[in-house]
Amino acid sequence: MCPMLGITGYSGSGKTTLLEKLLPQLADLGLRVAVIKHSHHNAQVDKEGKDSWRMKEAGASQVVMACDNRWALMTETAQPVSLDYLAAQFDPQLMDLILVEGFKHEPIAKILLHRKTMEKALPELDEKVIALATDYPLSCTVPHLDINQVEQIAAFIFHWYQQQMK
Repeated sequence: MCPMLGITGYSGSGKTTLLEKLLPQLADLGLRVAVIKHSHHNAQVDKEGKDSWRMKEAGASQVVMACDNRWALMTETAQPVSLDYLAAQFDPQLMDLILVEGFKHEPIAKILLHRKTMEKALPELDEKVIALATDYPLSCTVPHLDINQVEQIAAFIFHWYQQQMK
């Protein structure tokens, strides 16, 4: 399986915005990146009333929706599935790295995001945090990245990826 790297932080820390900016930077560095995003909401990929939604409502445990340029597999689950299970659903021929948004308690390497304006204090760093990205100066035991310098973070991730592939 290809390496997984978490992008974690409190709600409002900018995880999604950072990922959105990182993806083209990492692509420019030659990495094909897949993303797993955790949501605390009842995520719906399909639209009510559409044929694939109707198949799910009729009892299908899985529905593939496909068109000429993409496909999506929707799977109904009775309980949450593991991060490893989700990662195994990707086609390994189409990716080099999986970035994971959320899943902060999973035992994978992580970059922790924090902003000066957040009401919650910086959480304690666990042994899986490989870097800290903030918008304020900070002395810490792991590499410190500027959350607003996407190129710097992309270069850090690329270097980390290269180390994982040795």
